[in-house]
Amino acid sequence: MNCLMFPGQPLAFAGKLPQDEDGAAIAEMVAQRVFLDLDTLAWLGEGSTEQVKLQLYGAAMSLYRLRKLRQEAVIVDLVAEHSMGIYPALVASGVLPEGEVLELTFRTGVCLARLGKVKEYALACVVGLSEGVLAPLSATYGVYMANYNTSRHFLLAGERSRIEQLAAAALAGGAFSAQSYPCDAPLHTPLIAEIAGQLRQIVADYSYAAPRVPLINHIDQRPLAAGDIAEFLLRELTLPVYWERTYLALREAGAITFIEAGAGEALKKYNRWIDSEAGR
Repeated sequence: MNCLMFPGQPLAFAGKLPQDEDGAAIAEMVAQRVFLDLDTLAWLGEGSTEQVKLQLYGAAMSLYRLRKLRQEAVIVDLVAEHSMGIYPALVASGVLPEGEVLELTFRTGVCLARLGKVKEYALACVVGLSEGVLAPLSATYGVYMANYNTSRHFLLAGERSRIEQLAAAALAGGAFSAQSYPCDAPLHTPLIAEIAGQLRQIVADYSYAAPRVPLINHIDQRPLAAGDIAEFLLRELTLPVYWERTYLALREAGAITFIEAGAGEALKKYNRWIDSEAGR
């Protein structure tokens, strides 16, 4: 079985969209629907933050990869998503069209960015500590475990000063690395509940078709039905991403080949780490 995986927001821009017919079509769609020039990374109107640019760039790269896979007639048996990878995953499973997914990504990102106007937030990527060590440490500094990528690769989110303190403490506690990154909002934490009403209004503006390919969610590793999707789009912003559990569940379901559609190969790296620990 083939599983198509969609990664979340990239931490940095990783090259331009390819300059072919599909790249040009997606770039035009991004310019028309969400007012971003992907070539220059300049807003074509009022615009928003650098983080929203990264979210749109990541979604555009995923949609481009998806087009190419469809042209190659790659059979997709399962679709998996990580964090904001849920948006292009909706296209892959036939839930929403490309243009609406780009618009939904933009509107959600702009809404999330409002949190960053009130407080400074950041992410910490910590590698080398176990959950048993890192979870109590995160509680000590008042931040949240946001992404459980592997048994020793985690993303945490919270107020910037607290995240920076956590990163320093993690290094002192034996982490291989602990880097912090500024962000608009503490994704996948309860802090997002502050704007839940605004987010609910956004997701309610779309009609979600039943997935034509099973779309496995990263919270409880079950396939999403049409009636689940709007609520999942809200829940996933306030709850952690459990990628290790998701990958193992996909393996258990029979997935053998994993194809990543996005900017970079973060999920493939996590999968290799998980496989190595399992002795595969």
